[in-house]
Amino acid sequence: MSGVRVLVGTRKGAFVLTADGGRTTWQVDGPHFAGWEIYHVKGSPVDPDRVYASQSSGWFGQVIQRSDDGGATWQQVGGDFTYDGVPGEHQWYDGSLRPWEFTRVWHLEPSRSELDTVLAGVEDAALFRSTDGGGSWQEFSGLREHRTGPSWQPGAGGMCLHTIVAHPTDDQRMFVAISAAGAFRTDDGGNTWLPINKGLRSGEIPAGDAEVGHCVHRIAMHPARPDTLFMQKHWDVLRSDDAGDSWHEVSGNLPSDFGFTIDVHAHEPDTIYVVPIKSDSEHFPPDGRLRVHRSRTGGDHWEALTEGLPQANCYVNVLRDAMAVDSLDPCGVYFGTTGGQVYASADSGDSWAPIVRDLPAVLSVEVQTLP
Repeated sequence: MSGVRVLVGTRKGAFVLTADGGRTTWQVDGPHFAGWEIYHVKGSPVDPDRVYASQSSGWFGQVIQRSDDGGATWQQVGGDFTYDGVPGEHQWYDGSLRPWEFTRVWHLEPSRSELDTVLAGVEDAALFRSTDGGGSWQEFSGLREHRTGPSWQPGAGGMCLHTIVAHPTDDQRMFVAISAAGAFRTDDGGNTWLPINKGLRSGEIPAGDAEVGHCVHRIAMHPARPDTLFMQKHWDVLRSDDAGDSWHEVSGNLPSDFGFTIDVHAHEPDTIYVVPIKSDSEHFPPDGRLRVHRSRTGGDHWEALTEGLPQANCYVNVLRDAMAVDSLDPCGVYFGTTGGQVYASADSGDSWAPIVRDLPAVLSVEVQTLP
């Protein structure tokens, strides 16, 4: 029977959660790198034993860790992220321009086909690639040097490149999202980048057709339908059916269209999941009820999934990288909260149970389906 491995990054370390294909009994291993912020942990699609972790500290800086045995042991690999090209500047909240600075790695995206290739999205707003298992890194400088770069502003969490979505068959096409600049697509392997924000509306931006400046929280894609993208924005849930050239809102009957995470069912390209949050100033579920909302129609019509989730006095948040799905049948869905709970559903969201409680605040959740 296949098994699953859930990789959890938290404010104070990383945790590895494992179960067999039944997904009812879990083994919890950790914390790894106790006391460090682990912004993201993700395994390679080529070899599930290859796992990368982004380890960050205000005292000691940024470290990339790599495991070659599924997270049992780790080795520190290269952490030298040096911006290339013209230094440049970006806009700050007050309208002033400030130099680009490297702060931390928000997201790691291992290659679908090459074991030693991994991408990293960083703050400030840059994309890097390593082809030697994390030992050295080179910037896709065309993105940060985009003509719109000086008008990008930091979101509340910093100006971070937090989402990387690689096309499943075309290695020249990739999508990224930056807070608060928007979504971008490359069709030539990262040399040039196109802002793909047409149809996005943000109240903070006076122009209804602003090319950049939108606070995109997360983008998701089903590999069987790579031209269809789903987005959770600062406000609004949106869909594109033309690889981001245009977007339309699919928030429908959601109790709130503010949130951070969005994901797609492993076997049903029109089934998507979001976790509504009350507002951009009150980061907790509406009415204190933790509910995952599922649409089986690609948006517009949503159902609340509540079985096994707290429906009173729950004031946690679910962050942008803190939801994932496995590839078993039925599809498993997982998410973590800022209250330290990791919930799992082995029936596509119909019912939920906590894998573990009382972890540090969860920053990321990824899942591997094991042979």
